[in-house]
Amino acid sequence: MPRTKWKIYPADAELPNDVKTLANHIENDGGKVLTIYQEPFGKNWQIFAILPLEKVKPTPFQRDLSSSHVKRLQEVIEQVKRFIDPIVAVRYSDGEYWTPNGNHRREALLQLGASEIPAIVIPDMSVAFHILSLNTEKAHNLKEKALEVIRMYRGLLETDGKISEMDYAFQFEEAYFITLGLIYEKYVKFSGSAYVPILKKVDNFIDAPLPEALSEREKRAELLKEVDDVIEPIVQSLRERGINHPFLKQAVVSKVNPIKRKRTATIAYDELFKQMKKSLEKLDPSSITMEELVALASEMSGWTD
Repeated sequence: MPRTKWKIYPADAELPNDVKTLANHIENDGGKVLTIYQEPFGKNWQIFAILPLEKVKPTPFQRDLSSSHVKRLQEVIEQVKRFIDPIVAVRYSDGEYWTPNGNHRREALLQLGASEIPAIVIPDMSVAFHILSLNTEKAHNLKEKALEVIRMYRGLLETDGKISEMDYAFQFEEAYFITLGLIYEKYVKFSGSAYVPILKKVDNFIDAPLPEALSEREKRAELLKEVDDVIEPIVQSLRERGINHPFLKQAVVSKVNPIKRKRTATIAYDELFKQMKKSLEKLDPSSITMEELVALASEMSGWTD
């Protein structure tokens, strides 16, 4: 297979207007354009540049920093005496640049006292949302992922209110991340993992403009939180009886889950959680035995079949 022929252009070459404008902005913002080129896969224009570190920020809709990951990156940079992994950036406004995949590297350099950072600067702002969904710089837990998705969702609302959840289904990955994200925004200690097997089957993407879809999402989140508010006292009551099974909450959810091992669900989201709430309100925690909880926990392996 023949090697790709890269084309590198000086800043004053015949370039698309948005690329020339971006190159000028980078220079005016205190950065330095190193080269302008077409990447080898889609032949899209990109700029390799040195940016002022103080002007590079994380996208406001991505996950929070991990202090341990930043520290590890600092140690690696200090050990090799080099920064060898450029970030990706888009120019947002007023000389500020967003990086959807380099926040930990940015922070590590900042902590090390650097004033500049190498970056691949992309003219297309929407690329930030696509790159964020593919970011593997730090592993997610459920709360981090849900918060990242709802922040992305809100960012898209500001960008274009006509798009729908379906348009960004690939970037969001799972519809339930949006619902859980709305809850985690208000209740950081919420334990959502117990509901994931159910949500995977009934919480689908909404084919409507984002403002309209968000209204429905908020109703779904409120209903799920109502169910959780009933479950938590039951779980606490069981713990007070000395029952401390590691999957205690999941087992209680399983007891009132109307779909359990069903591969697909025909019941609507609202109806399912309303049924669960009614069942929970009738449930007497003193009637639940450890043996029953163990049996319920063993069923959980079939929830996501």
